[in-house]
Amino acid sequence: MTSENRPEQAGEEQAGEDRAALAGRERLSQPVVRTGMFGTHTSGDTSGYGRMRVRPPLAPASERPYGSYFDEVADSLAAGLERAGSGFDEAIERVVADRGELTLHVRREHLVAVARVLRDEPSLAFELCLGVSGTHYLWETGRELRAVYPLLSIARNRRVRLEVSAPDADPRIPSLVDVYPTCDWHERETWDFYGIVFEGHPALTRIQMPDDWKGHPQRKDYPLGGIPVEYRGATVPPPDERRAYS
Repeated sequence: MTSENRPEQAGEEQAGEDRAALAGRERLSQPVVRTGMFGTHTSGDTSGYGRMRVRPPLAPASERPYGSYFDEVADSLAAGLERAGSGFDEAIERVVADRGELTLHVRREHLVAVARVLRDEPSLAFELCLGVSGTHYLWETGRELRAVYPLLSIARNRRVRLEVSAPDADPRIPSLVDVYPTCDWHERETWDFYGIVFEGHPALTRIQMPDDWKGHPQRKDYPLGGIPVEYRGATVPPPDERRAYS
C-alpha cells in the first residue's frame, strides 16, 4: 500500500463508522413497548427479555425501478388488470421490493382479480400458489390480520408474494380456491389458527384443532396458558405457574 491511498482508506473507514452509527441511532429511535410474550396481556413473559419488544415500522413502498424482473411483472400485471376492468393503483396498495423479494400489497376486494391475472397472463404465468400464511399485528389498527400468498412461476422461474390485510372487526378475505385449488387446505389451516374467514371457500372447517375448539391459537391475543384441553379433560397451566427446573 502506498502513502497516496492511505488517506482515502482512512476516509472510507470513517464513512463506514458513520453509517454504523447512523444505523444504531435509527434502531434506538424505534418505539419500544413492554408487554407479554407475543403481545399477550393475560399471562407472564417466558421469553427472558423483560417483556421488551421493538416495533419496527412497515417497510416503505418501493419506487421504480424495482430492479431484477420486478418492473416487468408490475407492467404486465398493470396491463392485465386494465384489460380485466380495474387499474393497478386501484388494486395494489403498495409495492415493496426488498431483499430480493417482490411483495404486492393487494386490497382484499381485488385479490381474486389480481391472482387470476398473475396466473393467466402469458408474460407472468404464476401457475402455483405455494401456500397461505397468516399473521396478526395487534398494534396495526384496522389491518391487524394478514394473509400472505407466495406464488411461483415454474415456466419463468420467478416468485412474487401477495399480502392482504383485514381488520379484527371484519376478518374476511376472498378465497383463492377457485384460482389456485391448492389453497384449499392452506386456507383452512389459516382460518383454524388465525380466524381469517376466507369467503367462498367450499368447506372452511377446522384442520388442526378439534372441531369444538374455542378461539384461534396463533393469534397474538390468545392466552399462553391455562387453556382447558377439552378433548383430554386436562389444562395447560399459565407460564408463571409452570414448574421450573434449574
